[in-house]
Amino acid sequence: MRSVFYFFAGILLFLFTTGNAQVINMRNVTQHWKTDTIIRKVELNEFRALLKRDAIPPIDKPRFWKGKEALRTYFKNEPVTVIEYKGVAKAYPHALLLYHEIVNDTIDDLSFSVTYCPLCNSALVFNRRLNFNGQSYLLSFGTSGMLRKSNLVMWDRQTESWWQQLSGKGLVGKFAGARLEFLPSMILTLHEFNKIYPKGMVLSTNTGGKVGKSRYGKTPYEKYDDLDNSAPRLFFEDVDSRLPAMERVVHVPADDIDRVYPYSILQKEHVINDQIGAESIALFHEPGMVSILDKKDIEEGKDLGSVTVFNRIVDGRTLDFTYKDKKIKDVQTGSVWDISGKCTKGELKDKQLKPRYYGVHFAFAWFSMYPDSELYTK
Repeated sequence: MRSVFYFFAGILLFLFTTGNAQVINMRNVTQHWKTDTIIRKVELNEFRALLKRDAIPPIDKPRFWKGKEALRTYFKNEPVTVIEYKGVAKAYPHALLLYHEIVNDTIDDLSFSVTYCPLCNSALVFNRRLNFNGQSYLLSFGTSGMLRKSNLVMWDRQTESWWQQLSGKGLVGKFAGARLEFLPSMILTLHEFNKIYPKGMVLSTNTGGKVGKSRYGKTPYEKYDDLDNSAPRLFFEDVDSRLPAMERVVHVPADDIDRVYPYSILQKEHVINDQIGAESIALFHEPGMVSILDKKDIEEGKDLGSVTVFNRIVDGRTLDFTYKDKKIKDVQTGSVWDISGKCTKGELKDKQLKPRYYGVHFAFAWFSMYPDSELYTK
């Protein structure tokens, strides 16, 4: 029986690593898939297998702390992905996502996955409900152990289809051609989250997984986001010459236009007012948030600052924003706004800008998948 097992395992490994247009198995990893690889939107040799699936363990039963309680474990300037729905706000520290990459969660009737790919610096939230070919599905996601263009490839447990994290597109299997819905989220510091959402909840390190808690404050990607780093890990294409490979860009889509804003401009200007198609948007930047891809001890990472994106129309009026004396103000009334898009002082006090979906990624990864994107220049 054992010889039969090794025979079939050998066949599976052979099919996975050899032949025309097969997955490139970089570490001789044995993976067992029920995926119908005949149904696909890209060639299989674009995928690189490095680990067994879910070797980076997703979190399926997340536990949470109150905001102040979380400060006993996390530090105030580390980045957290924030999602708010029906008055409930949750924060997912990137120091934790480094070692899990996917959290499957719910708030009320909203089912979603919070994802993070450190190689591309892409932190995105997807709706787990999918309508495809006239049917509705509720999905949950895991880590496939594969990369494509240095980006996380997810798999759904319902059909074992393979999904690109950066684009939310189904690439191989039953859901090839499907696209997940991106949900608006913000990337803030834990301090900002606690200030804006005093009743908010923060993902706990009590994940029930096998990752040692002592690792959560450390990064295995020391100096990875250095702007002098021209060789992203496990990226085998030419780097787009428009920006340094590890320059962060803020992607904002509108009216079938994909526009990206260099982080370096936002760090200088702090506010950008722009028009994409018919939509008026504003990007806010506030110093304080550190990089988790810089120093080994995350708390010592360089200051990147937080970026958020909003529609800038309030009560039918398009506002223009400026940054002065370390405050974000609108030109029309002089009211003061915080990084979450809420007016905290002035004529428009308590007004809330409508959050826009956006993503923050490394330039090499974004331009590799979307080379026709517009690049904002001051």
